[in-house]
Parts: sequence; C-alpha cells; structure tokens
Amino acid sequence: MTSEYTASETTHETTTETRRSPIGLYALALASFALGLAEFVIAGLLPNVADNLSVSDGNAGALVTSYAVGIVVGALALTTALSRIPPKSALIWLGVVFVIGNLLCALGPNFEVVLLGRILAGMTNGAFLGTGIVVAVSLVDAQSQGRAIAVMLGGLTSANVLGVPLGTVLGQQFGWRIVFGVIVAIAVVATLAILAVVPHVASAPTSSLADLRHLLNRQALLSMAVATLGFGGMFGAFTYVALTLTKVSGYSTGAVPWLLVLFGVGLVVGNVLGGRWIDRALDATVTLALLGLLAVQILFGLLAGNSVVAAISLGLMGMFGFAAAPGYQHRVMRHARAAGAIASGAPIAAVNLGNALGSWIGGLVITAGLGFTSPVWLGAVATGLALVLLAVAIRDASTGA
Repeated sequence: MTSEYTASETTHETTTETRRSPIGLYALALASFALGLAEFVIAGLLPNVADNLSVSDGNAGALVTSYAVGIVVGALALTTALSRIPPKSALIWLGVVFVIGNLLCALGPNFEVVLLGRILAGMTNGAFLGTGIVVAVSLVDAQSQGRAIAVMLGGLTSANVLGVPLGTVLGQQFGWRIVFGVIVAIAVVATLAILAVVPHVASAPTSSLADLRHLLNRQALLSMAVATLGFGGMFGAFTYVALTLTKVSGYSTGAVPWLLVLFGVGLVVGNVLGGRWIDRALDATVTLALLGLLAVQILFGLLAGNSVVAAISLGLMGMFGFAAAPGYQHRVMRHARAAGAIASGAPIAAVNLGNALGSWIGGLVITAGLGFTSPVWLGAVATGLALVLLAVAIRDASTGA
C-alpha cells in the first residue's frame, strides 16, 4: 500500500447532520481526558504507590515506563490491526480494554498485577488517539479539521491542568486506588457516549506491518529520534518530579498537586503556541522549543533547592516541552505519508518510547543513589541530543541528502 495519508488530508463521507452538530467530538474529548489522567496522574502519586506496594521509588517508576511501552506497542501494532475494522467499533473495543486495565490497577493485590493493568491500559492509549483523530476529522468540514483535533486532544491538556492535581489530592486523602476507580468510571461513561453519539464513519486507508518500511527513510527516522529524545527529556524528569519537589525543593506532599497545575498550564500554553507556530516555521519552532527546554532543565538541575525557581521551572518545562510536540507529529507524518494509517501512530509511539526510556533510566539513576535531581540532568542530556539530531535533519533536508 502506497497511498498518502495524514489526518488533515483524509476525507470521509458523513451526513450533513453530523457535520453541522459534531457532538461526537465531546465524547472523544472525554475519552482523551481519561487517557491523559491515567497516563500522567501516576507521577503525583508515585511516592504513595511505592509505599503501599512496598517497592522502591525507582522500581515504582516502572508503572510509568510500562504504560509508555504499552502506548508504543498500541500505537504501532494495534493501530495497524484495527485499521481493518470500522473506526467506531475500534474505539469501543479500545475503551473496554482500557477499563479492564484500570480496574486491575484499582483492585490489584500486588505490584505485578498493577503493572499488568498499566500495560493493558497503555496499549489502548496510542491506538485510541490515532483512531480518534481519524474519526474527529471526519465529523467536520475540511476547514474545521484542525479545531476538531484540538477539541479531542483538549481532553489531554484538561487532564493535566485539572485532572492530575485533583486526582493527586484525592489519592493523597483517600488512597491512590480511588483515583483509578474514578478513571474507570470516566472511561465507562466515555465509551458509552461514543457508542451512543459517535456516528459510523468511513475507515482511513488500511495499513499492514509491511508498511513500516515507509518509516525507514532518513528524515522520518531522524524525526522520530528527535521526538523520542525530546519527549523523553521532558517526561523522564517529570516522572520523579514529586520526589524532587518534596525531597530537594522543600515542598510538602500536600503542595505537590498545586505545583502540578503549573506544569499542566505550561502544557496548554505550549500546545497552543506550538500548534500555531509550526504552520509558519516548523523546524524553527521545534528548535526554539528544545533550546528553551534545555535551558530550563539546566536551571532546574542547578537550583532545584530553591522552591521559587523549582516552581517556575516546572511550568516552563511543560511549556517548552509541549511546544515542540505538534512539530514532532507534523514532521514524522510529513516524511512517512506512504505508510498509510500507521503514519499517525508512529509519532505517538516515538514520543512514548522516549517517555518509557526516560522514566526507566531515571529510576535507575535514583536507585543508584545519584540523587533526586539526576532525572532532570538526564533529561537535559536527552534534550541536547535531540537538538543535535534535529540540526542534522535540517541540514540534510536543505542539501537534499
């Protein structure tokens, strides 16, 4: 299969009524809120989870890593497999598996069962986002597709601004398992809403694993590497930020949820600015965002003991880190269009591979006794490498290499 495909270029046949009133977008946004809450709330609860399950702080980070690994697998393998069935049916089945995974987290008697639940839930995340974007753009006219994607993905940023801090407070007061129970409830409602209000739409071009070969051109590979290192640099540090804030910056455990609001606000601002600027200057936007992220990580690493600097750094880290995110997606899809539907899953897999590696290695350096700022310095190294690879990609593109 060699047909070209991007979310914004795909057209689908839908009814006139659906185009006038795309209520299904809000069901998709609610589902993405649940996905975002499940992925990110664990960072604020990590110390509580570690204590309750009797594992070290570093080992507890595997709950972040496993979710991210699940997203990588789901974004590639599940997106490919599910491209052969109607998108609405795929979303419903993904919703069911997501509920099961989070039930295991809420009720699992030991670390191993909770870990399995995180893997199952994570596998649905990347596939849901890839399929959901296809559905979202099919519900509106061509000139409204960007806004449709923004509405759907608004659930993710809302999860960071509101869901993560409130979930952290809830977990600290009543136990972290309650938070996963809430995620299950939201996911059930979202899945039923999708069943009720999302119309059946035409499928995107199908993909097979053989289409992975279209991801192997030099520019696509460099772009995915930049996404992996750039996102890994940000979320590797964020995974253990509750430990950094409480054990280095001097904040109380109760202050962590409200500090996470700063990170969530930074994500929203960065997503808006990055999404606006990449249409004007893609490579320049990603470059400036990564440079800003690197500067903030160095500042955070040096002055984490200063509570004011730590708080400001947290918000700026979210802003610069997410300002580059739309550029990662756009750059990979630009150079891997021939891969079909899997091209929309590849950037999601790349950034979450970075998330998995960053949290895993961050756990290793903490366990090795290198201190609670070591994940921040590790993130700075990853961001620096991303800048180097981006410079190589830009140079090669300009020379036609």
